[in-house]
Amino acid sequence: MIVKEFGKEWTKQHVLKSVLLFFMHFLILTLIVGVLLLWDKFNGFTAEMRLNGARYLYALFCLFLLTVIMYFYFLFENREMISSGRNIALLFTILDLYVIVACLVGSKLDVYARPVALVALLIYVLVDRRSAIFMNIMSALVVFIIDTVADVNMLNQTAYSSLMIAFSAGMLAIFFAGKARTRFRVVLIGLFVVLPIDMIVFLLEISLFVSGPTVTGLSVWQEILLNMGYGLFGGVSSTILFLAFLPLFEVIFNCLTVYRLRELTSSDAKILKKLKEEAPGTYNHSTMVATLAEACAAAIGENVDHARAAALYHDVGKLHYPEHFTENQGEYNLHDELTPELSADIIRSHAKDGYTLIKAHHLPDFLADIAIQHHGTLPIRYFYAKALKLTDGELNIEDFSYLGPKPQTKLAAIIMIADASEAAVRAVNARSPEETERAIRKVIEERMDLEQFAECDITMADLTKIRLALVNALTGVYHHRVQYPNIKYKRSADGTTKGENV
Repeated sequence: MIVKEFGKEWTKQHVLKSVLLFFMHFLILTLIVGVLLLWDKFNGFTAEMRLNGARYLYALFCLFLLTVIMYFYFLFENREMISSGRNIALLFTILDLYVIVACLVGSKLDVYARPVALVALLIYVLVDRRSAIFMNIMSALVVFIIDTVADVNMLNQTAYSSLMIAFSAGMLAIFFAGKARTRFRVVLIGLFVVLPIDMIVFLLEISLFVSGPTVTGLSVWQEILLNMGYGLFGGVSSTILFLAFLPLFEVIFNCLTVYRLRELTSSDAKILKKLKEEAPGTYNHSTMVATLAEACAAAIGENVDHARAAALYHDVGKLHYPEHFTENQGEYNLHDELTPELSADIIRSHAKDGYTLIKAHHLPDFLADIAIQHHGTLPIRYFYAKALKLTDGELNIEDFSYLGPKPQTKLAAIIMIADASEAAVRAVNARSPEETERAIRKVIEERMDLEQFAECDITMADLTKIRLALVNALTGVYHHRVQYPNIKYKRSADGTTKGENV
């Protein structure tokens, strides 16, 4: 039933694989929880299990139930997350990490000092908002189960307040994390979530208000202030640990976050810096395409940051033979000494070379995919036409075409169109909006005639919006300029400056 409902892409093998991976990670989580609960009870393990075995069985069943719920949530709401073993490992690694840290902090310091927003922030940045909301609930419940099993006396008071704090702090962190575009603002989120944490601590702990000292030797108000201080520590430590662990998750699981994306698109990024030094013409072209791709992505609702990154990296394969590409050449053209077949082979190789280079540097997969897709299976017209002049027989146009694949996503189609449009408008020296529009329309129609968009879900409405966005952007760049008069300035003996037409 499940397989049929999700169609051909989600086969029985997919279901079996994802179930096995979830079960494996459930066993790892169970082992971690078991060690945390029984760490100081191994010497009397048999007696402990005889006395409290039912409670541990209860905890095991609750963990299993939460794992099943977690699986079905992603199966129905975000199937892509459980189609990859790496993604499943990411979810459980974050959950396992939080359980360990929360239990250690809770036992060694205080339950209110736990980094309660850690899971929410990591999942939000590394995955998405909806998954972060769900995993925040799951992590709060897992730690609540551990609290209630570890200490029965905690059940009526601290465990419930800790559950409420973990849930509310994580949710608030998610709601405000979207505005945290810098690491410093993430720290401010930690300070912000402290407010509801401490308010909950105060209201829940005020029930202890009795005259005289508490069991800790402190007065009730001193105890409340101390717990609020722990709440402050928990909120701030959430963001500090988030910033500490985020780079590790980015590298280990090859996740693309807004922070890593900015590092990759900086002019100091390793490949881009090399491109700027060894192929300056290609680098300048790529930055122009990046501006155009941003406008196109915004027009059809695609990720603008991803569009910019893809545009900056789409031609990095030209680093292999930079001098063989027009934008990096001077007056001398190296292709004048080569056969059309060899020239075409060099030109089309930059797509695959870019894919290989990006993969070798362990950059995000979508950058490599767009690098190899941005020319699709288009013919290399210049060298095909040159070869036609040198032969009387028929030529196979596929020998002078890119190897593909065709664009698989809207983002790849955007880069294909923006890349060709920038070159086309510059080549025809278009200055008016009408001339620019004609050049861009020709680029899009040619690719439609050659069925370059047949394998992606881009629509005619999207193509119209892309065309209009490119016209506006390129008209602003290649616009008419005032012809400045040629004046020669001279300074007279009295110190005044005079000019005369030349």
